[in-house]
Amino acid sequence: MSDLTVTKIRFRNGKWEGRISNAPVTGTPPNIRVLYLDQPVEQVALSEGSRDGEWELVITVPTEAIADGVHSFVITDAAADQTLAHFTLIGGDVAAEDMRCEVELLRAELDMLKHAFRRHCVETA
Repeated sequence: MSDLTVTKIRFRNGKWEGRISNAPVTGTPPNIRVLYLDQPVEQVALSEGSRDGEWELVITVPTEAIADGVHSFVITDAAADQTLAHFTLIGGDVAAEDMRCEVELLRAELDMLKHAFRRHCVETA
């Protein structure tokens, strides 16, 4: 099991930036692998952080991922073969199929059920 943790710093200008913590203090960068469509992302940079055991991670999003649809990136500790974090890009006309739409529908149905349940409780009390 990996002790590494990944914390997002920001995502802008096509670069996802994060911080890796709890790395061994050996001066050797952790073996981080980033996958997109089960293929390794080539432009991944690691640099030593300001504290011992910290590393700065910069992932340049490949241009083929900037397209319609949902595109997920998985950050893994290759040495432990464990997922550390992930991020997703959503673009184009997927809003109708987006999970946020489903959540809004579920919220509306939950509100309807709450009102019906409260009415039932008042009527049977």
